Amino acid sequence: MQKNNTFKLEFVALMAALMSTVALSIDALLPALPQIGHTLGVTNPHDNQLLITMIFLGLGFGQLIFGPLSDSFGRKPIVFIGFAVFIIASIICVTTKSLEIMIVGRILQGIGLSSPRSLSISMIRDEYSGDYMAKILSIVVMFFILIPVIAPTLGQFLLNFFNWESIFYVNLIFGVLIMIWFWLLQPETLPKEKQIKFTPHLFIDGIKEFFKHKEAVAFTLVSGFITGSFMVYLSTSQQIFQEQYNLSDMFPYIFASLAISIGLATFLNSRFVVKYGMMRIAYASTIAYATISILYVVLFWSGQNPSIFILLSFFALQFFAVGFLFGNLRALAMQPLGHIAGIGAAINGFISTVMAVPIANYIGGFVKISVLPLFIGFSIFGILSLLVFIILNQKTKLVTI
Repeated sequence: MQKNNTFKLEFVALMAALMSTVALSIDALLPALPQIGHTLGVTNPHDNQLLITMIFLGLGFGQLIFGPLSDSFGRKPIVFIGFAVFIIASIICVTTKSLEIMIVGRILQGIGLSSPRSLSISMIRDEYSGDYMAKILSIVVMFFILIPVIAPTLGQFLLNFFNWESIFYVNLIFGVLIMIWFWLLQPETLPKEKQIKFTPHLFIDGIKEFFKHKEAVAFTLVSGFITGSFMVYLSTSQQIFQEQYNLSDMFPYIFASLAISIGLATFLNSRFVVKYGMMRIAYASTIAYATISILYVVLFWSGQNPSIFILLSFFALQFFAVGFLFGNLRALAMQPLGHIAGIGAAINGFISTVMAVPIANYIGGFVKISVLPLFIGFSIFGILSLLVFIILNQKTKLVTI
């Protein structure tokens, strides 16, 4: 049953803004990775990728803390606690001269940001359900995509006129403004009568309840596969475009144009998902994701990079499919978990992120002189995702195309 079919623009914009603090902290830093590595005395350029992937590790583990707490104490106070952790972590990042300490700071940033990231999804689940929830999530993701469009350009601008530390300061200012907006205008979405009494067994009980729902587990696995392969692109994009293609000046614009591809897909999903259903669209998009990546591997098996225009065409098609997947996979996983939305979003985010980090670190290590390993990774995890859909569909007959 749908809980709410009323579109609330300010609520959607605020949820997108909460999620965007994560995107800004990741994407704005991409142009600065070589400079940060130089400042910290990094000798292996591939170690710079850790500054991107490790924040995801924090995002995964942080959700396990904040999600269950939000089911017991409400969403709003836990969002503020997470942001306090983010502030402390940001100070660590701008004051250290050690790569190891910087990595710790990035993990802590991820832990802090996991609160607004996961609880924005919990708040959406508090307000909506079913295909309309998928519609709202798609619109939120569409607004959220605007940050990756502008973040690398913003990072490059700050780098040109100031220094890499200024990127962290701008992230902090952006976050403070969002928190003030959230504090002033967003009411608590989880009323006291629906809050779960806090007990030492709360998390264990939540895990048991989560794994009772095979659809939630299946779509969480698919989300991990897709997020992991996409994270490889995030962590290696600077290396691909600046080093393999010698397009340092164009990198922010290339990154932005590919983010627009995802944004367009999420917009179209918000228009079509109620009519066609999130399951059917996600299934078709997974087929497209696997097919596009396999086609690249077949055409460029030699390992020689194609022209930048061909590469960007493949990336654009790949990410267009991703745009239909992100919101729908989360919505499909969260649909049966409305009664434990906080813990459910936390476990969903933790599993998918913890799966994604080793995938990104492993495959990213092969992306040195060719883009081929990236698309091999896309292919493997696209096929695995499709297998999950097929197995689940055979057991439950959830969708026909």
